[in-house]
Parts: sequence; structure tokens; C-alpha cells
Amino acid sequence: MADPELEAIRQRRMQELMARHGTGKQGNQQNPDQERDQEDAKREADERRQMMLSQILSSQARERIARIALVKPEKARGVEDVILRAAQMGQIVEKVSEERLITLLEQINSQTTKQTKVTIQRRRGVDDD
Repeated sequence: MADPELEAIRQRRMQELMARHGTGKQGNQQNPDQERDQEDAKREADERRQMMLSQILSSQARERIARIALVKPEKARGVEDVILRAAQMGQIVEKVSEERLITLLEQINSQTTKQTKVTIQRRRGVDDD
């Protein structure tokens, strides 16, 4: 009598596990679809951003930003954001030349310059006179 009850419990438990496992697979299939959609949206936004920048910046200015991006990607992204914002507000009416980009970079550097402070602490040793 205990064996059929035990077998019934095992069968129910097995069905529960199978149901959970099956639901987990479907959830995993949706997750890659969502990730793919997010990646596609991110890629499209990046392409639109690059297209807008190519219309706003001269070729020399784009090259300079590309060189900056190699060293400091977050700084290049920030400069691009400033340029795009200015263009959207109508502050930029012609292509940004390399010289204008340099002045913009200098302005941004002066605003975001971090002050570094070096403190030298000398050891007071036995040799002090």
C-alpha cells in the first residue's frame, strides 16, 4: 500500500519538475529574442548617431574624435554628445571643422580638469640630524 502511494508521489513530483523544466526552456527562448531585439535597437541607434555625426563633422574632425576614442572612449562619447546636442538645438549651422573641435575640446578639458594633489611624506628615521 505504501508503494503505490510512494509511486504516485514520485510521478507527481516528476511531472512538476518536467513542467518547470519545460517552462524554463520557453523563458530562455524568449530571453535571447529580447536580447537580440535590444542589440538590434542599440545597433540602429548607434548607426543613426554615426550618420548624424558624419553630417555634422568634417572628415578631419571625425578622425580626431576617432583617435580620442581609441585612448579615452568615454571622453569621445561625451564630446559627441555635446556636438549632437548643440546641433539639435540649432547652435551648429555648418560642419564642425577640426579647429572648432579643438576649441570645443579645450573648453571641455578646462571644465572637467581634475586636480591631482601629490603629498610627499618623508620618513623620520634615525639618520635625522
